[in-house]
Amino acid sequence: MNRRREAKLKVEMIADARARVGEGPVWDPQRQVLYWTDIRTGRFFEYNPATNVNTKVYEGEWIGGFAVNKRGGFICATWSGIGLLKLPREWHWIHRGTLRGRRLQFNDTIADPRGRFFAGTMYDGAPGTLYRFDPPNGNVTVVVDGVGISNGMGFSPDLKTMYYTDSTIRTIWAFDFNVKTGALSHKREFVKLPRTDGIPDGMTVDADGYVWSALWYGGCVVRFDPDGKEERRIQFPVTQTSSVMFGGKDLNELYVTTAWNGTGEPGGGLEPAGYDLRAHRGGELYRVKLDIQGKLEFMTDFPWPRSARRPSE
Repeated sequence: MNRRREAKLKVEMIADARARVGEGPVWDPQRQVLYWTDIRTGRFFEYNPATNVNTKVYEGEWIGGFAVNKRGGFICATWSGIGLLKLPREWHWIHRGTLRGRRLQFNDTIADPRGRFFAGTMYDGAPGTLYRFDPPNGNVTVVVDGVGISNGMGFSPDLKTMYYTDSTIRTIWAFDFNVKTGALSHKREFVKLPRTDGIPDGMTVDADGYVWSALWYGGCVVRFDPDGKEERRIQFPVTQTSSVMFGGKDLNELYVTTAWNGTGEPGGGLEPAGYDLRAHRGGELYRVKLDIQGKLEFMTDFPWPRSARRPSE
């Protein structure tokens, strides 16, 4: 591969949350903070770079992915449904329980330019689905079915392409994206990683249209050019890098979540050859400052009812 390796980058551990499955980092440009979750403990965090403080702002529902919502709060894809959340604990559920006869267990999400919400499910031993939820009422469309592990998504800067990850088959797909309708078409392989590497997890796209993918079991984040060729990779002192997002005042700070899930347990079968089960897997939040600029993620546009229910837990 034509790979450029980073030299003398400062990889900072900025929060040690012992996240079982740290995921879903989202930068809020208005508040200049990073939000992220620990899926398997139901914790929702806010990291403030101005104070260097990571604060738990919610604990309860297992949140697989989320987006900032234009009309207040967040839209969250949880392990029980899709709902709007206003901190600290105010919920309005859009879909809860089951959909198409299947329990909703979401893993990764993204908002699109028109305020829609893409959210994918994953299950142990069963195929998942990528759904699109449209405002204002959350009308749902099945976008991709028969997915192994639904994972990272991103849009090219010109909004003509949407990227979508199926971790089980180590593949990042590219689709033609219709901004007006939210429809995807012309599915093709963008990147397929070999079994000797980690598996692609969360992702983001920078201002130059390069795709950044966190490799679970790979302990790194890889930057792919628009043709799918690896351009560089950044190593981290963990083996389970789970997701990645640009943030900071100039959008040149790369935030990376990690996970300690599986520590002390036998392998699950997707590990690359030679993977060290005794190595430190993760659980911390990291940051790397670069000379590359990211781009802002989109916000959803779902209305709140006049009164929202508080959860019973």
